[in-house]
Amino acid sequence: MYTDTAMGLGVILLILIGAGLLNVYESRKRRKLFLEKMTASWGKIPQREYSYEELEHIAQFFRQREKEEFYIDDITWNDLDMDRIFALINQSVSPAGDACLYDLLRKPVFREEELRERERLLEFFAGKKEARHEIQALLTRIRKPGNISIYEAVSVTKEVEIQGKGLQMGMCAAFFLSLFFFAVMPSPGIFCFLGVCILNIVTYFMRKQDIDLYLSSFRCVIQLLEAQKEMEKIRIPELDPYRAEGKKYRESLRTFQKGSFLVLEQSSTGGGLEGLVMDYIRMLTHIDLIKFSTMMKAMQKHQEEILGLMKIFGYLDAMISIASFRESLPYYSLPELEKEDRAYLHVENLYHPLLSHPVANSIDAGTGILVTGSNASGKSTFLKNIAVNTILAQTVYTVTASAYRAPYFKVMTSMALRDDLEGGESYFIVEIRSLKRILDQAGKEGCLLCIIDEVLRGTNTIERIGASSQILADLKRRQVLPFAATHDIELSYILEELYENYHFEEEVREHEVVFSYLLKKGRVTTRNAIRLLEMTGYKEELVKGAKSSVEAFEKTGIWKKIQGTGEPL
Repeated sequence: MYTDTAMGLGVILLILIGAGLLNVYESRKRRKLFLEKMTASWGKIPQREYSYEELEHIAQFFRQREKEEFYIDDITWNDLDMDRIFALINQSVSPAGDACLYDLLRKPVFREEELRERERLLEFFAGKKEARHEIQALLTRIRKPGNISIYEAVSVTKEVEIQGKGLQMGMCAAFFLSLFFFAVMPSPGIFCFLGVCILNIVTYFMRKQDIDLYLSSFRCVIQLLEAQKEMEKIRIPELDPYRAEGKKYRESLRTFQKGSFLVLEQSSTGGGLEGLVMDYIRMLTHIDLIKFSTMMKAMQKHQEEILGLMKIFGYLDAMISIASFRESLPYYSLPELEKEDRAYLHVENLYHPLLSHPVANSIDAGTGILVTGSNASGKSTFLKNIAVNTILAQTVYTVTASAYRAPYFKVMTSMALRDDLEGGESYFIVEIRSLKRILDQAGKEGCLLCIIDEVLRGTNTIERIGASSQILADLKRRQVLPFAATHDIELSYILEELYENYHFEEEVREHEVVFSYLLKKGRVTTRNAIRLLEMTGYKEELVKGAKSSVEAFEKTGIWKKIQGTGEPL
């Protein structure tokens, strides 16, 4: 008998040891796969794609909080394709990283100390592979809460009206009293006990939906707290300020985390016998409803601490993404930012990070810049390049150039505008509103970089030239650096005492137009619109008529009427 018992215990022990060894093996295997994935993605262009809805959820961390300083507005963000810049940089492994990187890109920094701290972290994560992997491993504990962002999941509880837990505690007490009554007096007590059980179960399911609505919110907080506990164990000296700050937040949320399993581990649909028993205990005692009320109060009281944890981990995740982004670039440099009240910009070998085969350009701008050039010559891309890198300089402390020197800039653009169909506003109204916001900002303190593509393109030629020349002249101020692109060569003459002229040109060959995309000094002297009509197969008579009309206008300054045949009079 004793032998059989010993053999049975031995078998159980072997099973437990085997299960433990298997668990260790699986854990090491997962760790190895994770490290391989992180190593393979480092310094590579992310392949992740984002839907419009997903980006909108990510943006809520930026949108729903008060803005203390200047930020990149929606017009500028959309003009510059900054969603694509975000996607190019983002290698975050947590939803907190997604939200914080987006927020960071929309809020340029105007303090040297903050940018220096970012550079310290970027150098650390780039040089310390093992520490980087340790941080990424704990960041993976923070998972996306369904189809919403982590910020939305956490902040949704702020306005919840919490019902008192007195009723639930009364029903819990009633259960134990009825149980005691049944034990003392079984015959009448059974009816009391069953009645209380039925009442508790019915009322439990009436309130259960309150718990289910916020389970993902609670789990997000628990994941942040678990990640913080893990970071305290790792003990990386370079991250001590963040570890210490996070520890304070975690300690203030102890009442939230203690006993949270009663609410979060709802397992009656597949948790085995133990889980099923625990679910019945919840139904009969309402213990999870009582704890839910406590957790909700703690969550509302400590929103600042919860967002503090989210910012810490999101910030570290974003810094790792930026360090990886740097590794993916052919070359980059650190910007030289100066506290000046005079607007200027010096860049060398500047290229656009979104282009696979970019052409680099340099410019030393101490006054307004007017860029002319034919269609598709590179004007708009150059202007976007200037603005994008100015934003990158003051956010990720990285520029895609060999040198960059400038004051701290606010950046505003007016480029890729459209009719506002919902608001019932024409393109021209949208455009003048867009320009007005730039003019208003130009009158405020601080240096402003403004980028304008085709000023007032939404109106007739005479009024466009007259009004746009005055707008550009008004923007020529000591603390404002305007860059403008135009097809109106007249502006290059009207404004030549206020703006420096630059241009892009092309080489017209027999069957093609070749663009160099190189910025050159002076106003443009070539045109290609009619040539492009000819190359794309327009009728020969139409092309000849267009050329003839232009030549006649250049000689006389008057546009001649066209006969019904299409030939000029």
